[in-house]
Amino acid sequence: MQWSAEALVIGTRKHGETSVILEAMTEGHGRHLGLVRGGRSRRFRAVLQPGNSVLVTWRARLDDHLGTFTVEPLVARAAALMDSRRRLYLSQLVCEHLRLLPERDPHAALYEAALALIETGDEAVAIGGSLARFELRLLEELGFGLDLSQCAATGVTDDLVYVSPKSGRAVSAGAGEAHKARLLALPPFLIGTGEPDPGSVAEALTLTGYFLAAHVWTPRSIAPPTVRDRLIAALL
Repeated sequence: MQWSAEALVIGTRKHGETSVILEAMTEGHGRHLGLVRGGRSRRFRAVLQPGNSVLVTWRARLDDHLGTFTVEPLVARAAALMDSRRRLYLSQLVCEHLRLLPERDPHAALYEAALALIETGDEAVAIGGSLARFELRLLEELGFGLDLSQCAATGVTDDLVYVSPKSGRAVSAGAGEAHKARLLALPPFLIGTGEPDPGSVAEALTLTGYFLAAHVWTPRSIAPPTVRDRLIAALL
């Protein structure tokens, strides 16, 4: 068995005296692991940094084996990411989010979105808005997508300002007025109306964080990534 693909480095862990197990995200093969022989050498140390893009070739005798990776560098982002606290936290959070995906399950759209997100500049509102959209896509890819297209109570498609924490569906201002204390805010930029600002970014990340906790972190008995809180603090 063999294939080659561009991949985003998610992380590594030591294996034996000189090797590492590389965790990488690819477009066609999803989140994939493989052994990199000599991966702890000086030659590979800078290449196998989270946030870098590499060309990997995976080989194994059988499809369900761990297999081995050979790795060639493509895009070295790690040094630039470390120059910006926001971008470093963002890269770390993207890698944590990608680890939520089932191994070897293709998510081509999310792979492209992850690359675009890591390439976001250093402007706080732009990072926050892009992160919120990415987390919405992540929820959808995991099977917990929100329905923000129409009001859950009336079916109207305008004046959508809330989200029901129970159903994950949008609610209009009129239908939600009596229950707004129990509803989550729906920032307009998430449904293509207007541009993000600091207030709406805070609301958007509260929204996505709520549903990630409800559907992913808590059911899997894992703690929310602390880097997410550090990133939000750095942004807001």
